[in-house]
Amino acid sequence: MSFFDDIGDALLSVAHTVVDAAESAVDYVVENPGKTAAVVIGAVATGGVALAAAPAIGAAVSAAGIGAAGGTLSGAAASSAGLAALGGGSIASGGLGMAGGTAVVTAAGAATGGAATAAASVAVDKVSRSA
Repeated sequence: MSFFDDIGDALLSVAHTVVDAAESAVDYVVENPGKTAAVVIGAVATGGVALAAAPAIGAAVSAAGIGAAGGTLSGAAASSAGLAALGGGSIASGGLGMAGGTAVVTAAGAATGGAATAAASVAVDKVSRSA
């Protein structure tokens, strides 16, 4: 086999794995629509709260001393600097800036909400099965 055949086989294997995972996810959603809806609602709700709280979180990050001017700013400047720090730095320095920081905060909030809702769903399942 040539090098390119090996690469093709590896890519095909990855594609099969992804398709199998997607099929399993679809089967789970079809079998558990209530649980799936609860997890999605939890993720969307907490992601929305995190989006609304992003400026305050950015200010807290800046006040904690993270970023170039961390701890020396207040108000909107602290919020902007903190969000830019979370986004990997300013756009001028090659980071994603405030938009990137806002995306990080929102994604973290949504992931936390989804995980918490999924954990609660699993706990409810265990209780209902043992009853």
